[in-house]
Amino acid sequence: MALFEKKKAQKVTLDDTSRLSCTIEAAQNVQGHTVNVVRVLDFLGLDHQDYVVRVQRGPLAENSWQINRRYSDFAALNTALQIGGVDLNLPPKKIFGNMEREFIAERQQGLQLFLNNITSHQLLSLSLIVRKFLDPTNYPESMNTQEAALQHVSMFFRSEPHWEVIEPLRDVGWRFRKSYFLIKPKDQPKEKLVLSWTDFGPDKTIDDKDLVPIMKLLPTIQHPFIYPVVFATSMESGGLAIRNFYQPGTLRDAICKTKPNKVHFLKKYCKPKMYAPLPLPAIRTCGRQVLEALKFLHDKGWFYGQLHAGNVMLEENCCRLLDLENSVLGLPPYYRYFLTQLRKVQTMEQVDVYSFGHLVYEMAFGDQLQTATLEMLPLDCPGELRTFLESILTVDAVKSVPSVADLLASPLFSNVPVVLPDKPQLKIPSKLKEALKLAKEATEKRLKVDQGVFNQVRRQSKAKAHHMSDEEKKKRKKSARKRLSQQPTGQEEDHNTNHLPATNGVGSSTTSPTSSGAPSPVPPPAPAADHDQKA
Repeated sequence: MALFEKKKAQKVTLDDTSRLSCTIEAAQNVQGHTVNVVRVLDFLGLDHQDYVVRVQRGPLAENSWQINRRYSDFAALNTALQIGGVDLNLPPKKIFGNMEREFIAERQQGLQLFLNNITSHQLLSLSLIVRKFLDPTNYPESMNTQEAALQHVSMFFRSEPHWEVIEPLRDVGWRFRKSYFLIKPKDQPKEKLVLSWTDFGPDKTIDDKDLVPIMKLLPTIQHPFIYPVVFATSMESGGLAIRNFYQPGTLRDAICKTKPNKVHFLKKYCKPKMYAPLPLPAIRTCGRQVLEALKFLHDKGWFYGQLHAGNVMLEENCCRLLDLENSVLGLPPYYRYFLTQLRKVQTMEQVDVYSFGHLVYEMAFGDQLQTATLEMLPLDCPGELRTFLESILTVDAVKSVPSVADLLASPLFSNVPVVLPDKPQLKIPSKLKEALKLAKEATEKRLKVDQGVFNQVRRQSKAKAHHMSDEEKKKRKKSARKRLSQQPTGQEEDHNTNHLPATNGVGSSTTSPTSSGAPSPVPPPAPAADHDQKA
C-alpha cells in the first residue's frame, strides 16, 4: 500500500443474525489422542465420549461444519446460559455406566433437545456465548468486542476531547458488536451520557464521504417521538453516537421490570421474574407514537428497520425511537431470521410494519413472540387487539403486509390523540438522500436474495418429504406390483416364441438364450437334427 493511499472502510461481512442450527451426528469414544467408533468396551479404559455436532448457518447445507464437544462442554454452556433463567433440559450427569451404548444413545437425544431449545430461542441464539460454542472459527474464545471498541473510542477522544469515559456498560444489549460506555462532559462532570460504538455491518454500502455527513444529520433531527442524539460520527471501521443517559431505560426494560444497569441482557430479558404488560390504552398511545415516528422517517427518506422493544425509549407516557444510525451503519434487523422466511415482506417499510406487530405483541403479553408468524392468541385477548395482530402476524397476513398509513388508520390507533408541540424537522440534502435510497435498496436486495434461498430450500424439503411420505410409498409399491403382474405375461410370450423350433426335434426343456446370462449356444447342423428325429 502506498504511503498516502486512503484506507478502505472495514466492515463485518458475517451476519450475526443468521440462525445456527445443530444436529448431533454421532458419539465417539476418545482414548488418549485416538478417536474410535463407539464401542462398549469398558475394559479398554476409554477416557470419555465426544459428540460430533454438525452446525449449519442459514438454510444451505454447504454452510456447515463439524465440532466435537464433550458432555462437560455442554454442561459448561448450560451453566453460562443459566443467567437467562430458561430451563434448557440438559440431560443429567451420570458417573457410573456412562459408557453403555443405551445410555449414550439416550444422552445424545437429550443433548439434541438441549441444543434445539437454545437455537430456537431468539435471544439465546443471538448471544456471543452460544456463537463461541457453535462457531469457534468466526467467534473465537479470545474475541473481546468491548476492548476493541474502547480502542476506537479512545482514538475518537483524541480529536474530540470534550468527553471522558466513566466506565464501560458490558452486555447491556444483544448486539455484541455494539458496545456502550458511560461518559461525561469534562466541563459538566455530573452529567451522564451514553456513547455507543458500532462496527460496520454486512449491509453497509454508503461511502465514507457520504456516511460522515449522514451521521452528522442525527443531532439535527427534532421529533417528539425520536430520542435526541447529542453527537454522531463515523470512523474507519464503525460509527458512534452519544445520547443522554436515561436511568429508567427502554420499553423492554419497563415490560421486564428491570433497568439498564450492569446486569447481563440475558438475565434482564430472557425470563424475568415478572412481566408487566401494558394495558390497552397504553398500547394504543405508545403504538400511535411509534407509528408517527416511522411515518416521519419514511416521508423524509430515512430507512429504519431496527424496531423492537429494546429500541424504544419510554419516558413517562412518551415513546421515542432509538438507534436510527444502525441502518446506515449496515446492521441487520433484530427479526431478520424471521424475515428471511417471509418472501412477501421485502421493503424496509414492510419490515417496520412486521416488526411493529412483534412490538405490539410484546407490549400486550410481556413475552416476545418466538416464531415468525402468529399461531394463536390467548382467549382473553381483547377483540380489537386480536384483529390488529392477526392483520400483521398470521400466515395469511404476512403475504400482504399493510403500510404504516394503513396502521395509523386502523381502529386501534386512529382515534388516539397526538400532540406535536413543534414541527418535526429533518432536512436531508438531495445528494445524501440519494445515498440513503441506494443503501436502502441494497439492504432490501440482500434480504430478497436470502428469502429466495430459504424458499428454494423449503420447496426442496417439501418435495423430498412428499416423495418419502407413506402415501407416495404406497403408490410406488402399487405401481411396482402392477409391473410385476404384467411381467409373467411378457415372459410367457417370449418363452413360447423361443420354443417354436421344438417341433423340429429340439427338446422343450432347452433354456431360452434370452432368459440366461450365458452366451447363446451354436445350434447343431441340420443333418444331425434329422438323425435325432429318426432315432
